[in-house]
Amino acid sequence: MSDCILNLLPLRPEERAAFEEAAPDAVHLYAGRRTASPEQYRRATVILGSPLPADLARCENLRWFQSMWAGTDEYTAPGVLPPGAALTSSAGSNSQSVAEHMLACLLALCRRLPQCRDNQSARLWKDLGRMKTISGARVLTAGAGHVGSEFALRCRALGAHTVGLNRSGRPAPGFDETYPLEEALDRQIPRADVIALALPHSAATAGLMDLRRLELMKEDAVLLSAGRGSVLDQDALVRVLREGRLWGAALDVTVPEPLPPDHPLWDAPNLLLTPHLAGGMRLDITRDNCVRMALENLKRYLAGQPLENRVL
Repeated sequence: MSDCILNLLPLRPEERAAFEEAAPDAVHLYAGRRTASPEQYRRATVILGSPLPADLARCENLRWFQSMWAGTDEYTAPGVLPPGAALTSSAGSNSQSVAEHMLACLLALCRRLPQCRDNQSARLWKDLGRMKTISGARVLTAGAGHVGSEFALRCRALGAHTVGLNRSGRPAPGFDETYPLEEALDRQIPRADVIALALPHSAATAGLMDLRRLELMKEDAVLLSAGRGSVLDQDALVRVLREGRLWGAALDVTVPEPLPPDHPLWDAPNLLLTPHLAGGMRLDITRDNCVRMALENLKRYLAGQPLENRVL
């Protein structure tokens, strides 16, 4: 049986032609995430893009789904994908976007830009005193994957010493040192001037940065979180910030999302909050990467080769 490819990616005309050239014997269907019909889902043996999880219940013929997102939490819950369907991600597609956002937040905190903006709104001309630099700083990244490496490369270019933590401790691009996360985290936290969390959600990472570990940080260290909000104990962070223990923190991810208006994080001192906008399709290069990855994986699928970034 020939494949029916439901393509939900935001494609340019020349990119549609490239997919059709790669799979000339397949039926190609094109739609948006919210405009694909139940019949298109029913026919699809391959889906490329970001369908609503509820729509996948209609995919009785699905063999392989390539998500355009790096994270696939919404698709891995029991019952979302039909039995036997392969799932691949676009891991690495938004690494530049997230790394640049993390660096921007870090520099903003070091130079006290959020406080400057507050003073501007209040029409207050005030010298905020001592600032920080990441030149010569020890930057520890928990999660030495695609995003962590891109962030470390940028920090190192500005003169930082970069330390990465991953499951194996194997060397990774951008890091001067790498260690196993489980073994080295408590040992490395007190030495770090900056700690960046770029970890996915899992049973092993949930609550990883708890009160005990936050209290291991240097009094004037900076904390960044841009992986999944579940990694951080948010109540503990509010507590240590109110105690004046850290220079500052920046969160792009929280639990829950959106953050309720009465959540204590909104009022925590020296905290920069952004609404999960570090990644996504906000940069053209991210979209380009997603399309390229999907096309390359389609060629591998048709050739019977192992798929890249396989999740299931």
